[in-house]
Amino acid sequence: MTKVAIVYHSGFGHTAVLANEVARGVEQAGAEPVMISVEAGQTDFTAASDAVTAADAVIFGSPTYMGTVSAPMKAFMDGCGQAYLHKMWKDKIASGFTVSSSPSGDKLHTLMTFVLFAGQHGMVWVGTGSNPGANDDDDASVDAENRLGSYIGAMAQASNASPDVTPKAGDKATAASLGARVAWAAKRWNAGA
Repeated sequence: MTKVAIVYHSGFGHTAVLANEVARGVEQAGAEPVMISVEAGQTDFTAASDAVTAADAVIFGSPTYMGTVSAPMKAFMDGCGQAYLHKMWKDKIASGFTVSSSPSGDKLHTLMTFVLFAGQHGMVWVGTGSNPGANDDDDASVDAENRLGSYIGAMAQASNASPDVTPKAGDKATAASLGARVAWAAKRWNAGA
């Protein structure tokens, strides 16, 4: 069975909500999600790196803090030097998702950080594959998939409310859709290998 590693850090629970939606999409596509939570203060990433190596694809997730990935996610990235040196993740399908409290919040930079990280490892990046779901500012737009209009990865907005309330339905749908798309891409990639 195709395995998709979902490596994420969640500071306040909102990124974890999205990670679970990504996993739901992976499962809907008939693949197995492998959840890897990066924790604050963590310094040993051997098990996480090994899990990514064993998977067919990986989806990175982080809140956007101060315009980029969180410190724990950056520690994970820095802690995967052996995988980089030996190109252990080369040709692996990759993607990413992020969340912040504002519609922009410089989430694009977080996703670009993931793209560059994947590129350095020789991975193949997969974006959302969907057009923007909403281009107006009405109440219905929060339920639209890809409402924030991101092409290279899933973006979500979460207010300071509980993760039980935000991210909204449209952002959750975007995360699930990304998970399914990455799983299907990994299946196709592996079938052609």
